[in-house]
Amino acid sequence: MSEKLTSRYAELLTSHSRLIIALLLVVTTVVGVGSVVGTTEEGQIGQAGIDSPEQTALDRIDSTYGADDAVVAQVVVRDEGSDILTRESLLRSLRLQQELRENESINATLRNETGMIGIENVVANVAYAHEQADQAPTSDPENDSTTAASRPGQQSSPTLDQQIAALESSSDEQVETYLSRILDSNGTVSGSNPTEFLSTGYKSGTTTAEARTTLVFQQNPSEVDATTQTVNDAQVAIDSLVDKQFTDAFVFGQGIIDAESSQAIGDTFIIITPVAIVLLLVVLTIAYRDLMDVLVSVFGIGVVMVWYTGIQGWLGIPSNSTLIAVPFLLIGLSIDYSLHVVMRYREAREGVLDGNDESIDRRDPTSAMNIGIAGVVLALVTAAFSTAVGFFSNYISPLGSIQDFAILSGVGIVAIFLVFGALIPAIKLELEQLFERCNRDRHTPAVGIGSGRLNRILSGVSTLVQRVPIVVLVVSVVLASAGVYGATGIDTEFNQADFIPQDAPEWMNSLPGPFAPGDYEVSENLDYLSDNFRQRGQNAEGQILIRGDVTAPTLLTATDDVTHNTDRSGTIVVGSDGRAAIESPASVIRSVAAENQTVATAIETRDTNGDGLPNRDVEAVYDLVFETAPDQASSVLYRADNGSYESARLIVGVQGNASAQSVAGDVRDVAASIEETTPVTAVATGGPVITAVVQSGLFETLIEGFAITLGVILALLVGLYWWRYRAPGLGVLTLVPVVIALAWLLGTMAVLDVPFNSETVVITSLAIGLGVDYSIHVSERFVDERARHDSLADTLTTALTGTGGALLGSAVTTAAGFGVLALALSPPLQRFGIVTGLSIVYAFIACMTVLPCLLILRKRLLARLA
Repeated sequence: MSEKLTSRYAELLTSHSRLIIALLLVVTTVVGVGSVVGTTEEGQIGQAGIDSPEQTALDRIDSTYGADDAVVAQVVVRDEGSDILTRESLLRSLRLQQELRENESINATLRNETGMIGIENVVANVAYAHEQADQAPTSDPENDSTTAASRPGQQSSPTLDQQIAALESSSDEQVETYLSRILDSNGTVSGSNPTEFLSTGYKSGTTTAEARTTLVFQQNPSEVDATTQTVNDAQVAIDSLVDKQFTDAFVFGQGIIDAESSQAIGDTFIIITPVAIVLLLVVLTIAYRDLMDVLVSVFGIGVVMVWYTGIQGWLGIPSNSTLIAVPFLLIGLSIDYSLHVVMRYREAREGVLDGNDESIDRRDPTSAMNIGIAGVVLALVTAAFSTAVGFFSNYISPLGSIQDFAILSGVGIVAIFLVFGALIPAIKLELEQLFERCNRDRHTPAVGIGSGRLNRILSGVSTLVQRVPIVVLVVSVVLASAGVYGATGIDTEFNQADFIPQDAPEWMNSLPGPFAPGDYEVSENLDYLSDNFRQRGQNAEGQILIRGDVTAPTLLTATDDVTHNTDRSGTIVVGSDGRAAIESPASVIRSVAAENQTVATAIETRDTNGDGLPNRDVEAVYDLVFETAPDQASSVLYRADNGSYESARLIVGVQGNASAQSVAGDVRDVAASIEETTPVTAVATGGPVITAVVQSGLFETLIEGFAITLGVILALLVGLYWWRYRAPGLGVLTLVPVVIALAWLLGTMAVLDVPFNSETVVITSLAIGLGVDYSIHVSERFVDERARHDSLADTLTTALTGTGGALLGSAVTTAAGFGVLALALSPPLQRFGIVTGLSIVYAFIACMTVLPCLLILRKRLLARLA
């Protein structure tokens, strides 16, 4: 856009301001309707999916073994230093289960067959079996009720009422005897291992424990009679009933996490939103020192957000965590654009743009807006075009969520230019003309102009960079190098535990009434659960799909070895008996053999090394296990219609508070160890592994988009500055402060232990968006002032006090307004506040120090070469 074009645009704007206002408001209304009629359902960043061997393996498992889609909540009862295996404590858990069944809303979400299971059920079943045995002492040993009744979930198992009655009629000594038998590693009680309900710190063979868990199985929300919300609400209701039954117990499940996360976000905004709004308005008021300009600016921001939500609705783009940065990016840029438009208008009206020409009187609003817009619109167009195209470049990503990010950010930046390059100047002109007709004197100078303290500070910055530009650059580059070095060790893993709310700081607990935050225990409970128990559910279990010769004896040996040799220091849960929580063909064979003598005899005749597993004719043992316990066998072995065994799988219990990448690494190590000694292929998969794959793929995509964005912006700036000034080097210099500020930001994130993952890499896009905008305004103002002044010093001082004042107002406003989120109770919001605030501050500092130094050195170099 040449000087003639900018002048023509300014004349068009000032001559037809009312028509422009009407036209843009109509367009805004049409666009805004999209937020009402469009659909913006909640989405997730990983929903686009990534084709991978892990996903293929999981799909194969789901199609052959059937996915257990039950939602699992865990009730943990603990009493450190005491015993939670007493008759009374076990009865409390059974009565709790009875309450859950009697509660209609909770019971509607429980799985019909086995809704709840814990060691209390195992003990009660044994008590009931003994009670039945006393009544029928001559029962057939082959069909002894002791064995049948101690299998929770089978038809012969007693009802919950019968279990309670049997345990109530038992004495403390009898319960002690039952526990001794149940927890004896050489015992004969059938069913799953009872110690899996006890903490990993339980001492094998004893009848006391400090903690135990009960599993609550709920229906899959995809089923007709259950929804995600009803399942989550049921978990919250279960938690309240648990609190009534036990003094030290908790419920852990996705519903509890969601409830506390929602509460944390609500508490955060109740506490912080008034502070942020007041702070934002105060800083804007200080920057503008004029109520009308504040209101006009806020109105413009509102119009931009209408465009954002409207476009999102019309395009049907789902909300997800990838888009969290977009509204804040648009708000930050809106404030910046508004300040530049208003301040340039004020400079034009006061005659500041005319240098030392004292013959220029104070201009009328129309002339001032004409000159002001003509002077700033070029920078606005360049900044908007560069940043919009840069963000649009992310559309090449294969992930739909990143494509959505590209569309909304790019279109949003275009909307900002339309609003603050046309609508807001037109509205301000109409208001200024109205005040002029009413003889209202509006004499408010631009920020940094005059003889005030701020002007002296900005002038001091100008003096500093002029005197020691090389020193400033060296210090900046050294700090950037340190930031890059620190970034090499930054955490790039994705951990769901990082999204769980933390307990409020002490000072928040002293806030009055509605501002006082609630208690947040889910993070602490997750750590306790991960350290002491095996978590259940899709997101807490890895899986390994094994294909090839699954009847090879070496497969049983290999899977048995990994169960005994897994290191406790990893993310795979290791029980109190030293065995990893891994379900495999070997573990199922051992379990079935312990219950069925026929299977045990068949294994014994085929066991040549005494390890309790067959070393020959494994297929015959598999067939026998399928006949005896088809449900258990089919959970780890897939038998085709022709009777051949096509695959096997391992189910690996992992820590819920570990990062997805760490879990994936450990599960892959297990798969690799199996492949080393067995003629099979083993592929690690499962919920945590898929999460790691998706997050790693997303992270790589975002980094690529990051690099592409910088590359596209650089190419555009070089092309634009070559076209307008035949100075392509200015384009390179304009982007250097952005890169340096980004290096500072990454280094600070490493120091503050803020991870650089798929969440924060999106947030750091603010550093590019705002950095490019700030840098373009400084370089454009420098070029503009260089044409007016003969002295380089006067050029730089005028540019930094004029544009620098507007940038300072923008930086302080946005950094203060959004940086306050660092006090949030929700970790994602907290990280957002920290990264956003730092990106704004660093972008401003780099543009006010690094860029002027580069411009000075460039001028000196050109002068020497001339």
